[in-house]
Amino acid sequence: MTEIALIGKKIGMTREFYGTGQLVPVTVLKMEKARVIQVIEQEKRGYKAIQLGYGKVKSSKLTKSMKGFYAKKNTEAKKKLKEFRVLDTNNYKEGNEFGLEIFKDVKFVDTRSKTIGKGFAGAMKRHNFGGLRATHGVSISHRSHGSTGQRQDPGKVFKGKKMAGHMGDKLRTMQNIEIIKTDLENELLYLKGSIPGSKNSEVLVKKSVKNIHKKTIAQKIEAAEQAKKTPDKKKK
Repeated sequence: MTEIALIGKKIGMTREFYGTGQLVPVTVLKMEKARVIQVIEQEKRGYKAIQLGYGKVKSSKLTKSMKGFYAKKNTEAKKKLKEFRVLDTNNYKEGNEFGLEIFKDVKFVDTRSKTIGKGFAGAMKRHNFGGLRATHGVSISHRSHGSTGQRQDPGKVFKGKKMAGHMGDKLRTMQNIEIIKTDLENELLYLKGSIPGSKNSEVLVKKSVKNIHKKTIAQKIEAAEQAKKTPDKKKK
């Protein structure tokens, strides 16, 4: 089940306390159950995959073709459809639903969400430029980015040049974020630290791609407590 992902809504941030009194800032996500809408076989498209549906949507918001698609599958309409490649499709059947239980034995996850949009921003805010001099010889261009090109050769501004422009509102992936707590009853997922995006924004959560040997906070606290109990051989 770790091949698939869930989509949640970012509620906000809070904090969690451990028994030792250690405080950890966490981001709270309201996770929605995913439903298997379609199972894609190797013979049909040349690869194995499953199509999952997330969220609710009014029928008035659907096109005729999508209404027909959901009617054929005999399932309620979903707001978002997402496809995931899988090794074995036998584990999935149309109509099956998956929730937070897929992260039962998972300690670290990857998240993908959109950053907060900042609109049109200057070079100083967008790229942390220092700006021009604030003294003699500079007129009404203290926060400009300065020269952007060379001379007659090459006679153009290269693509990717750091300049003023639209800032934020881009998809960003955060890797190896620790799961602090899961609340199956209320479908809440508590992740360590902050996650890009504003409140009520969509966040895709899946098992961490990188197989890292990283200790969780609980394991670190346990190791520290064990070290206190173990007598130091150097001290006599």
